[in-house]
Amino acid sequence: MIDLKLLKDDPDYVISLLQRRNGNFNLDELRQLSLEHRQALNDWEHCNKRTNDISQAFKTGKLNPQDIDKLKSESKDLKDKRESIENLKNTIEEKLLALQLIVPNLPHESVPAGEDENANVEMKRVGEPKKIKNPAHHYELGSKLNIFDFERGVKLAHSRFTVLNTNGARLERALMNFMLDTHAKKGYREIFPPILVNRQAMIGTGQLPKFDGDFYKIDNEDLFLVPTAEVPLTNLYANDVIAQADLPIYHCAYTPNFRREAGSAGKDTRGYIRQHQFNKVELVKICHPDNSFAELEGMVSNAEFILEALELPYRRMLLCSGDMGFCAAKCYDIEVWLPAQDKYREISSCSNCTDFQARRANIKFKPNDGGKARYVHTLNGSGLAIGRTLCAILENNQLEDGSVVIPKALVPYFQGQEIIEPV
Repeated sequence: MIDLKLLKDDPDYVISLLQRRNGNFNLDELRQLSLEHRQALNDWEHCNKRTNDISQAFKTGKLNPQDIDKLKSESKDLKDKRESIENLKNTIEEKLLALQLIVPNLPHESVPAGEDENANVEMKRVGEPKKIKNPAHHYELGSKLNIFDFERGVKLAHSRFTVLNTNGARLERALMNFMLDTHAKKGYREIFPPILVNRQAMIGTGQLPKFDGDFYKIDNEDLFLVPTAEVPLTNLYANDVIAQADLPIYHCAYTPNFRREAGSAGKDTRGYIRQHQFNKVELVKICHPDNSFAELEGMVSNAEFILEALELPYRRMLLCSGDMGFCAAKCYDIEVWLPAQDKYREISSCSNCTDFQARRANIKFKPNDGGKARYVHTLNGSGLAIGRTLCAILENNQLEDGSVVIPKALVPYFQGQEIIEPV
């Protein structure tokens, strides 16, 4: 959530940043409700203070007889007034929270302005794409290698659910273990969280209420299949106050992820690129606000290291204000080269959410100097999307006969096997 104090103190600044986002945001109503809430809170606190003053006066036993009835009457009136103000305050709080939860994070000043991906800025390219004559798509290679079984995926569930056969299953597992081990060496502590999370966890990291309907929900229970491990990893610290000495906190986790993606009909429906269930290794950082943008650069480098170790060409893109995710103040996309598509495709997004998620999930730290607790900054990124990495390996490492060479770094995780041949 955005800082209401910042909106009150400098509304023009907040409005100017949000205007760089796509969408219409009713900040006038948000600001007015914020002022009304502040007034109701002041009135409520005044009633409480006056009630306590009267109570203390009676406890002294030194009241003049002529004041007793007057104070008793005032105390009764204060009780009724306080109840009325409290009801008003609670009503305003509900409206205020509902508005706050649908306003996106403010873009950082270093984020380029723009409406869509056409305004994203390429920061660098690493690796030279191989010259492959008539490259086959990953799903064509996967069929020859008996890696994918799309038909049985539909049989078991419906479209965009896929069965991975022997070498496909082994390759997916090898990538998972390789990524987790690599990130552990970079200081990330591995977590294996539940893959069901409650509504408050989804609100805490910004999936709800803005994107309600995009996720799989359990009937008759307020539980959701995780759309990303960012949700449980970040919410491990919901309502916590962390000692500054314990920051930064680095976590990584493998989970299956589930997304209905109701708005993506017709996009990448063929193959293994865009699935309703997919596997991913996620990176999450909880850190001091002063260090979060440096931590973002480190996280992006950690994700890129996986691609470099697998010898896959990629580029880093700085997303413009209109293309960033809801919670991000700054976001990089890492895009891997897919020869058959003749273009780079997203394989990781790494975002600094500043204190936006921390306000929603109430995650704070206690400064070393003993001062007032402050909100942490949270970061998240894919390290990497496993299925898309598998597709990139198939397409970039294909041979003319349809065989696929396993990257050297992955061979030990693939039981020493160096090549997958057609069956």
